[in-house]
Amino acid sequence: MNLNRTKKESSDSILYKLYGLVKPYDHLQTAAMVVLLTTGLSFIYSTGQQVGGSTADIFWQRQLQWLGLGICVWLFMSIFDYRMLKFFAPLVYICCIILLIAVLIWGTRIYGAQRWLVFRAGGRIRLQPSEFAKLGTIMFLAMILSWQKFRVNNIFYLLLVGVITLIPFILIVVEPDLGSAMILLPILAGMIFVAGIKWKYIIIAMTCATIFIAAEILNEVYEVKPLLRGYQKERIMVFLNPERDLNNRGYNQFQARLAVGSGGLRGKGFGKGTQNTLGFLPQSVSNNDFIFSVIAEETGFIGATALILTYILLLYTMLRTAWLATEPFGRYLAVGIAVVFFVHSFINIGMSLGIMPITGLPLPQVSYGGSFLIFTMLCLGILQSIYINSRRTE
Repeated sequence: MNLNRTKKESSDSILYKLYGLVKPYDHLQTAAMVVLLTTGLSFIYSTGQQVGGSTADIFWQRQLQWLGLGICVWLFMSIFDYRMLKFFAPLVYICCIILLIAVLIWGTRIYGAQRWLVFRAGGRIRLQPSEFAKLGTIMFLAMILSWQKFRVNNIFYLLLVGVITLIPFILIVVEPDLGSAMILLPILAGMIFVAGIKWKYIIIAMTCATIFIAAEILNEVYEVKPLLRGYQKERIMVFLNPERDLNNRGYNQFQARLAVGSGGLRGKGFGKGTQNTLGFLPQSVSNNDFIFSVIAEETGFIGATALILTYILLLYTMLRTAWLATEPFGRYLAVGIAVVFFVHSFINIGMSLGIMPITGLPLPQVSYGGSFLIFTMLCLGILQSIYINSRRTE
């Protein structure tokens, strides 16, 4: 009798300790993360079926391996005091800049772009430094913005944060990866907006941006000194006129839109989407850039809407974490990360719907790719750390 009671008390004690470990976490954000990761793995498996044979399992098995590493990163960062990142921010930023330079010198060129560093020790690992440069830039900007003497409406300080953003922006553009580089601009805009920049500077910035865009359009049209590469210009032209080149540049987006439209209300069923399984939507893009199209075709309007609502929920928890943050560094970190997730989600889903030009930005937590998955898990771990420490402080 006493032995059974001892075992029960021991079991209750273990459960109580486990509950004590998970209690401080943002369970709403964790639930959204789990839903997205599960969705990603499931439909990466589904996109592999068009290849068939043993190859069908390669993609989701690789993603599963990256996910295992990502969960370890997420757990570590969630128990790590995010405030320590302030001291490492300059070093992380410098390391990211070094990696961006290294990829221009020693990087591997794939599909005409030199964006990856390949390590063959113990296997073949591909690293995309531009993904981690986003977090390095966010951390450094958050550190600068949280300085006690920092004044966001001072021209000198605005130029400082502008230069910090411009350096990785230029290096990423040179790769070339204009889509990833453009993400840095809304990151900067979102963070300085939260820092309290005056509306007159916002209006000046928007006016300058409008003039620059108009001048760039004229520059490209009359080919005075074109800045865009041929394929980038063609992507924009295809976006403006989808039927311009259906057999080449416009093919993938056209097939993606067909997949979304053919899903109907409830979809065709898991693994039964014809655009995917018959290969009309190529394997090279179906599990990454256009995975939303596969999800929409196989789960229909209901599934696609549920996925979008999950992203809205995730973004809500991020902004709530920023609101709960008890000091500026955590608030700016959370806002910068929220901007990354919002822009990636909006543009990727927009590409499948035909309302955004093709930029090659993956869908957070869902698209295939190791570097971006680790990056997003790292960001979510930092958000959990901000949430946990803020609740403890309260």
